[in-house]
Amino acid sequence: MGKKAGSAEGRMSNDVAGVWEVALSDGVHRIEFEHGTTTGKRVIYVDGKEILRRDWMFKLVGKETFSVGKSGTKATINIDAVSGFAYEYTLEINGKSLKKYMENRSKVTSTWVLNLDGIDCRVVLEKDTMDIWCNGQNIETAGEFVDDGTETHFTLGDHNCCVKAVSSGKRRDGIIHTLLVDGTEIAECTE
Repeated sequence: MGKKAGSAEGRMSNDVAGVWEVALSDGVHRIEFEHGTTTGKRVIYVDGKEILRRDWMFKLVGKETFSVGKSGTKATINIDAVSGFAYEYTLEINGKSLKKYMENRSKVTSTWVLNLDGIDCRVVLEKDTMDIWCNGQNIETAGEFVDDGTETHFTLGDHNCCVKAVSSGKRRDGIIHTLLVDGTEIAECTE
């Protein structure tokens, strides 16, 4: 993920220092960072839109903080000198390294990717709030208690969807969340 950028489509300057993909509830966001090591220029793009630009920064190292996605998740790019004129760029999300953030995220969310009526849908469940997102939209849901747990019902197009939450019976595994679309179970994906 934290690889140095080779080629970005469309606009491309030699100053691209880093490209990262960050999976949030409202979608996967692409963050690009340009760093002009001669001028100190710093430019940040999120999903191809310029959100921050600083020209002629005297200090070449430091950090830039900005927000990503509909929920305004805090992101920080750290610029560190490695040696001589080499720099290292790391991305933090909510104060954690991208790797740690993604590992933690897999504990607090479940994600399913499916194709409905020819449209790819990315459905995300936020386990703490039971909020459900599909392709960047927070979906209206109706929850109910059933014998073995809870069911959260919602519709996508003409399809009846339901996230079932059932205790695994094991404390370590906690609650198992399953997505059913028109009664068919969808496999969870790891991002």
